[in-house]
Amino acid sequence: MQHINDRAIAPGTFIPEPDDDRIICRCEEVTKGEIRRAVHEGMYTITEIRRYLRTGMGLCQGQTCARLVKGIVAKELGISPAELIPATSRAPMRPVEMKVLAKEEGRHV
Repeated sequence: MQHINDRAIAPGTFIPEPDDDRIICRCEEVTKGEIRRAVHEGMYTITEIRRYLRTGMGLCQGQTCARLVKGIVAKELGISPAELIPATSRAPMRPVEMKVLAKEEGRHV
């Protein structure tokens, strides 16, 4: 983990790969290239990537992409995926209209 927090160690020059247009996070439509570029721009943790690109913040909450994102970030940094701390998981949420909440209280909007 110490290596990851040392921002003086850069992962090198970003070199595009043929599969950079592959979608990794389907909910937020984030590609492999976007994740790789974010690492090369200085985002070395899963939490930073998540906040910047919204990976794992869609409907599935990272259930389909978390391992893939972690693997891509680890490869770009030249470390084991086990060295990366996973982002905090949260229960899936959906917007609720206020009139639904008002009806639960017995009030009508």
